[in-house]
Amino acid sequence: GKALSPSNARWPKRALGAARNRDRSKQLQAGGLNLQECQACLDGKLDRDMLCQRLAVLDAEIAEKGKSRDLLAALLGQSSLKDWHEEVERVAPDLHRAWLMSQGFSSAEAGLVALVSKDMNAHNAYMAGFMEVFAGLGWWGPGTADATRRALGMLPFAPGMILEIGCGPGMATMTLAEATRARITATDTAEVALDKLRARIAAGGFADQIAVQNVDMAAIPAPERPWDVIWAEGSAYIIGVERALRDWRQLLRPGGVLVVSDMVWRTDTPDDEIRAFWASEYPAMATPATRIAQAMRAGYRVLGHFDIGTEGMETYYRPLAARLEALESDLAGSRVLKDLRREIAVFEAGHGQFGCEMFVLERV
Repeated sequence: GKALSPSNARWPKRALGAARNRDRSKQLQAGGLNLQECQACLDGKLDRDMLCQRLAVLDAEIAEKGKSRDLLAALLGQSSLKDWHEEVERVAPDLHRAWLMSQGFSSAEAGLVALVSKDMNAHNAYMAGFMEVFAGLGWWGPGTADATRRALGMLPFAPGMILEIGCGPGMATMTLAEATRARITATDTAEVALDKLRARIAAGGFADQIAVQNVDMAAIPAPERPWDVIWAEGSAYIIGVERALRDWRQLLRPGGVLVVSDMVWRTDTPDDEIRAFWASEYPAMATPATRIAQAMRAGYRVLGHFDIGTEGMETYYRPLAARLEALESDLAGSRVLKDLRREIAVFEAGHGQFGCEMFVLERV
């Protein structure tokens, strides 16, 4: 064949160099540079400030893509959705609950996913462990019989009918039955709790006074006759206090009373650890003053409110701590054990920074 001349021999090298430059130019364009900036880089005329800016933008895009990838993986059950659920619940709780219901959860279960399990993919397993803990407890939230009686004493009339929402195993239910002649309908969606209440009713001889029903607090049917009193100790937060104030008002007769208890802030400057915990566990937590303002806007007159005190908090947290110790081997390594122990640690560290407030509200 014909031998290559020195000029012809340089052509493949020039072609190869041009191809490499095109590849590098494409890579630089993918990094956010325009054609003029790409050529300047290839010519060795580097603008460091410009490149640093483009690098920062690219890093941000990669981080955002990583979050999107993590979310898709979590939705497919390949990782935890906890962080995502917490963020959406903080930013748009109503949309969060509506989306969960579109995925097949009832409104009651949507609330439990949003605030308790925080992972729709692991919800059933989490709640099984959670209910194993609470099945051995009397109080499922802060409270005392004295606090229930004190709130009852603020009613301006003797109630004839009481609807209790989120009754749990019935600690407040039994106090209401003992202290009044009212006919009480106690509702919850946790059958293990309702079974414990049924046993208490039978043992106390209150079968003619207390009816027990499995009812979703977010979908309570309109009664044939409006209720005199709606009682909700430690349960309104599940659907959101503001929604509870609005929706449950329609179930009361004019002049009827709504009694709710809720976890509240006692300071505007909590410790960082305490603030961070409640920001994830109950992002809508507010001060008593805020709750009172919300109640007035929703159409209530405040008959009274009070702090249930340290005793009411310890009535819940001390038995919970003992229960976790008893189940430590069964729950070892579970998120249920980790989450509840963290809550107890926050309770121990946060005295005076948060607590539970009882509100007695009259429909106007």
